[in-house]
Amino acid sequence: MTESARDRSGSSLRSGAGVAGAIGWIAPGVLWLLLFLGIPSVLLLALAFATRGSYGEILWTPTFHNFKKLAGFGIFGWSSDYLWITARTLWIALATTLACIMVAYPIALFVAARQPRWRSFWLLVLMIPFCTNLVVRTYGWQLVFSLVGKSAIYPGPLAVYIGMISSNLSFAVLPIYTSVERIDWSIAEAARDLYGSRWTVFRHGILPQTIPGLAVAAIITFIPCLGMFVVPDLLGGGRYLLLGNLIQQQFGPSRDFPFGAALSLTLIIATLIALRLYRRPAEEAGL
Repeated sequence: MTESARDRSGSSLRSGAGVAGAIGWIAPGVLWLLLFLGIPSVLLLALAFATRGSYGEILWTPTFHNFKKLAGFGIFGWSSDYLWITARTLWIALATTLACIMVAYPIALFVAARQPRWRSFWLLVLMIPFCTNLVVRTYGWQLVFSLVGKSAIYPGPLAVYIGMISSNLSFAVLPIYTSVERIDWSIAEAARDLYGSRWTVFRHGILPQTIPGLAVAAIITFIPCLGMFVVPDLLGGGRYLLLGNLIQQQFGPSRDFPFGAALSLTLIIATLIALRLYRRPAEEAGL
């Protein structure tokens, strides 16, 4: 065998070993995604087009009945109840996201302005809510509202908003803080030297540098809000339904698994649409 042939043979062996090694590294992750994301998604899609039997059993008869029911068409005619629940879910998710960002931005600026040894302390304070279960935190708010007596706050929409914001605020602060910490303050100083007002300095010197953090904060706040059901259930007194509560009911007492799957599929599609709407302006901004 010539030297060039031996080189080609060795190169082929190394290439094959490299491919096998790469497959070995990615195989566990691919298997994990397949078992816990791919297969459940396929089952959910199939279940969304199934039928509920008279006793709650699943009949694998293809139908669009579940989606017609979501659109309001039932045995007693058309009703807008489910559409209102969907619209309310989107509105609360959007309002909570905007409120969290408005509160989180000054908090992130405050933490970033501290001395390095104090930043860790304030970040720890922000992380404390993660150490407590969401149900426990929501019961805490329920206790606080109960101590002041029944009022227009609890149970009701305002209590739900307060619970939603407090539950998601830390998710908004951390990515914004990451962007604020990397701000090039010389740009803000240049804007100030050019006699820019405080708003002008913020608009042109600070805000553009924190857009990536704002985008991440919006995503990781908006998406959990879409599927939230604990907070509306406990602080809304069971009368302020969101899609998450409706899905919980279908897989609980109602035992209407096909309709619950259709609701879940609708929620996933709404999430994907929201991500797509974010992606387009983000691509135009070069993020």
